[in-house]
Amino acid sequence: MRFEGLSKRFGEQPVLRDISLDIEPGEIFVLMGPSGSGKSVLLKHVVGLEAPSAGRVLVAGRDAADPATRRAVHMALVFQAGALFNSLSVYDNLALYLREHRLGTEAQIREKVMRALQILSLESAARKSPAELSGGMRKRVAIARALVMEPQLLLYDEPTSELDPVMSATISEIIATLKTHYRVTSVVVSHDRDLALGIADRVGILMGGELITTTTPAELRRSTDPRITDFLNPRIDLSAPRFKKLEPNQPS
Repeated sequence: MRFEGLSKRFGEQPVLRDISLDIEPGEIFVLMGPSGSGKSVLLKHVVGLEAPSAGRVLVAGRDAADPATRRAVHMALVFQAGALFNSLSVYDNLALYLREHRLGTEAQIREKVMRALQILSLESAARKSPAELSGGMRKRVAIARALVMEPQLLLYDEPTSELDPVMSATISEIIATLKTHYRVTSVVVSHDRDLALGIADRVGILMGGELITTTTPAELRRSTDPRITDFLNPRIDLSAPRFKKLEPNQPS
């Protein structure tokens, strides 16, 4: 996958500025940066949910803005909130794409769905509603739903957000395992430093819409760039409070 001078503006507001980047097949690439830096917007360009203001995104040598690319290249996006249908069971959430596109008989669909559930250790949740599941299980269901599409490219938008440290580590291990066993290319947008430094082949740091570095986790740990060190290791300075102190009798 390649980004060639990708820029995006919403009105007069620039969101992405001249992003050029190659992501190798089979790689886990983690994109980090502060909130509002353009990470999710960049991801949306890959699946054609946003059109570039300038430049382009190529997936398997094809322009991502062309609908034919999404038909030719299997891509799946794991949304931050899961985007599961609460009116459907977990099983039916996974089967929906296969049924809608008539990708097999019901027996073949069942085989694919149950295999994905087994990979994510979700067999016992097959008949449950997503509303009955914990946040971590819903994330795993969203990944399982992406797997049934047999993607060549798997995109994750904040896959460990709102999860406790143990479940965050579990999701990180799942992403790494999928690379090992399926050779899927993974692009992960995340604030999770442990995920990025633990499983990424390379990490990109996006700030103010600009890609300020692309490097390995080991090199990132050794960075002396204050923008990166302050982001990865923020300091709490209680001597300089950010909010005005209220007087004792001042109403809040």
